[in-house]
Amino acid sequence: MKILQLDVNSVKFELVKPEASVYEEYKDKGGSAENALLLLTSVEKGDSNSIAENAVRDALKFAKKQGVKKIVIYPFAHLSSNLSGLDDAMGILKHMCEFAEKNSEGIEIMHAPFGWNKKLSIEIKGHPLAEEAKSYAETSEEETEEKAGAHRKKEKKVDLSIVKKSDWSGLPKEDHRTIGEEMDLYSFQEISPAMVYWHPKGWIIYQELVKFLREKEAEYGYRELSTPSMANIALWHVSGHYEHYRDNMFSIDSALGDLGLKPMNCPSTIMIYRSRKWSYKELPFRTAIFDRIYRSELSGAVTGLFRVKELTQDDGHLFVREDQIGDEVKLLLKMVNDIYNTFGMKYTAKLSTMPDDHMGTVEFWDKATGLLKKALDVNGIKYEIKEKEGAFYGPKIDFDVFDSQERAWQLATIQLDYQLPQRFKLSYTGEDGKEHMPVMIHRAILGSLERFIGVMVEHYQGKFPTWLAPVQARIISVSEKSNKYAEEIYSEFKKGKLRAELDASDRKIDYKIREGIMSKAPYLIVIGEKEQAAREITVRNRKAVQKKFKVPDFVKGLRDEIESRSGEQIF
Repeated sequence: MKILQLDVNSVKFELVKPEASVYEEYKDKGGSAENALLLLTSVEKGDSNSIAENAVRDALKFAKKQGVKKIVIYPFAHLSSNLSGLDDAMGILKHMCEFAEKNSEGIEIMHAPFGWNKKLSIEIKGHPLAEEAKSYAETSEEETEEKAGAHRKKEKKVDLSIVKKSDWSGLPKEDHRTIGEEMDLYSFQEISPAMVYWHPKGWIIYQELVKFLREKEAEYGYRELSTPSMANIALWHVSGHYEHYRDNMFSIDSALGDLGLKPMNCPSTIMIYRSRKWSYKELPFRTAIFDRIYRSELSGAVTGLFRVKELTQDDGHLFVREDQIGDEVKLLLKMVNDIYNTFGMKYTAKLSTMPDDHMGTVEFWDKATGLLKKALDVNGIKYEIKEKEGAFYGPKIDFDVFDSQERAWQLATIQLDYQLPQRFKLSYTGEDGKEHMPVMIHRAILGSLERFIGVMVEHYQGKFPTWLAPVQARIISVSEKSNKYAEEIYSEFKKGKLRAELDASDRKIDYKIREGIMSKAPYLIVIGEKEQAAREITVRNRKAVQKKFKVPDFVKGLRDEIESRSGEQIF
């Protein structure tokens, strides 16, 4: 059985017509639910009622943890190529629904009918567990050992002829996976499930983003650091992550003991703070980190860059005195506004409060929530309250960012944390000479860089502003007679540290220009005999407007556009 589990703000389905010879009678024309857990479910050959029960137990456990009051079971054959027969599938799904209703403990169970063609619309929540791909099967101990032995035999030799790229055919042309493939930005390979293979052009975008963020962080007084990818599990026992997050961690049993790949950067950053004594005069200590982190729960295989198992966040952790919290949150609100204005993206704020599954006392939670609320109010930020959606260690301000298609993405976050400083016994020497506990502020502005790049690809539809574009200018020679001059221009662009490509092929000029437009480069530079004679270039922008320039003038204008990170072209 394969299930794609989605934590959704809303789900709605409308029946169109029966599409299978076996289908379920259904009295309504459709159904809808809000704040629900949606289980897109494929029943496979060999599945049984006990497998369906295991899946329901997992879903109920997750729903209770997230405070979700409804579960929608939705037959969805597209997850598997090993589907069971129609009668078996309908019977197992019926049992799945009945078992869920008997064991729901107050959670409402809905289901969509089997065997129907349906229209489906979903709005998925933005938290890290919003999407999980799961597989269930019955396996005996003998079969488990047999498979493990076969796996061990295969470890030494991998047949790369069977390893292939993820199939993204059939996706909408506006999807970031389609655009990424057309522009040769990135790919996913089955040998590294839900992890990104960055191609040279995609890596340019990634590096330019990091460069931009590093400049902003330096401007706002951050100091960058780095920590190991692995640590003894004991670290996450102290932090509480193992108790609250262990199902989403990669663990390694090694000669060095039980290790874990870090799913977040805060505990290891704390170890740097703990490495020496601090004075009240040295706070705030603002840290930034771009280390890779690893999360086993994410289903990047079905959502491209939006959900990956290996990711990088523009993570920041601030160690502050309690009297500094207001000023630091104000600065962070300014930083969020500053950065998203660069991308021309609007946003709204949400204040997320204490979840049922939390660390620490209600007293500390009330204090932290009050401080964040005060910071929002003082700075005139409108917000809505999201009850019980805070992190397990503290309340937070989350930001929904809107792209060019008016879709909301939960990206930036500011989290106030009294719990980890307590658990790690952090301190600083106050003005009174006594030891005091600092407060931690966790923050990410873009969040996962992989996810943000996916959002950005769809936001711009591949037409990146010049500072981010993998190729900033494409130089096109009209004929062989102008090739030498085109090569001179190309050399000048390279000297000016501009990202340029040269097309001096013998293809027809109309074809070259069409291909240049398809490449989505901000500028096409057309070089013919007239340009060569006048020692000029003809430049075409994205609006198909053409203008003649002297090379030094255009290079300077292009450099100014890039350095300003403006979304506007020179002309």
